Formats: sequence, C-alpha cells, structure tokens
Amino acid sequence: MYRQRLSRLPREYYQGEAWVHWNLTIEDRRVGWLNAKFYYKFREILTHVAFRYGIACPIFTLMPDHMHLLWAGLLPRTQQLIAMKQFRKDTNEVLRCIGFKFQLQPYDHVLQDHELERSALENVIDYIARNPERKQLVAEDEFAAYPYTNCLLPGYPQLHLFHETDFDDVWRILAYLKQTECHRNL
Repeated sequence: MYRQRLSRLPREYYQGEAWVHWNLTIEDRRVGWLNAKFYYKFREILTHVAFRYGIACPIFTLMPDHMHLLWAGLLPRTQQLIAMKQFRKDTNEVLRCIGFKFQLQPYDHVLQDHELERSALENVIDYIARNPERKQLVAEDEFAAYPYTNCLLPGYPQLHLFHETDFDDVWRILAYLKQTECHRNL
C-alpha cells in the first residue's frame, strides 16, 4: 500500500538556528512502549543526535502513542532534517525490539519569526508540557509531575524542567551553547 508523504518546507527552513516542533507518532497509535527503560534509551539517543548535529531540545514530552520534541539549531551548519532522520532510525531500532515503530514520517512545524519571541516560544513549551494534562494523564496544573517530560541541552544532564529550573536557565544555557566552540569542530 502506498502512503502519501507529508509535504515539507524547503530544506533551508530546517537549517542553522531554526526552531522546529516535531511530532512523532507510533504506527497505528499503538500504546504499550512507553516506560522508564525506553525513556532512558530515548534520552541516550537524543543526547547523541543533539551533540552530533548541533541541536538543543528545550522540551520534549513522550505520550503513550506519540512524542513531541522542540528542537533549536545551535550552529549555522545545523540540519534538522538530517538529524531527525538519524533520530528516527536509531529510535525505531529500539522500538522494533519491543514490537513498535514510528509512522512513516513525523509532522513538523517550523517556527516563524513572530513565533521566536521569548513569550511565543514559552507558549509552545507550555503547549508541549501540558499535553499530558489535556490527555488526562495528570491532573490540571500537575503537568510538571509527568515523568516523561523534560529537556535536553547538550552538556547539562542535571537540568530538569520544572525541578528547580526556570526558563531563565534554559534561555541562558541556549545562548551559551550558541556561542561556545564545543560543537564547531564536529
């Protein structure tokens, strides 16, 4: 059976310091794959992809049948389409071991200039963080207690959203990562 692919913006929209909200759905919206063991493997894969491709993930939420990731390019040479291809390949290998896989391709939303103001970005982060609340996996205003929502900023494994971390820390670290030389020679 032929499945139609989603149309994408031109490659340049996903390059450099672009911000992209990715939504990856498990095929047939099956559930049963999300647990602590998978979560830690997911973070390992995301860490390697983030470092290798110059990406930060200010927030992610793993839901029972899909996941949201907000990626921010850190370098002028960052290419999120290539990074996402690698992330999906590596994550699908883990999912296949337990009888699952992603749908054909992820949905994405490339944030436009008006969406890159701090308050607009925090609205996107809030939307992603409250996904478990909207699906009634946690009580209203208890989204911070959901165990599968966090952030991943390369070099900051101790950073955990909503646990003694506020957005000022996230923005400060993102600014530092964009200025540092640690990724430039990869």
